[in-house]
Amino acid sequence: MSDVNSRIADIVTANDVVLFMKGTPLFPQCGFSSRAVAILDHLGVAFESVDVLQDMDIRQGIKTYSDWPT
Repeated sequence: MSDVNSRIADIVTANDVVLFMKGTPLFPQCGFSSRAVAILDHLGVAFESVDVLQDMDIRQGIKTYSDWPT
């Protein structure tokens, strides 16, 4: 497993719900991130967020880790 995959796995393992997003929950940087935060907040779900714009390795690595090419 690559270093970035290990980092992502550690984040996912350490938290019940993780949102890998563009921006932060207080300042989302795209519509999808904004909607995801709004839904989780509305449902009262506690979640950890990771701003993929702050780490290009995570931004690319999460696509491979999750098999989600977007």
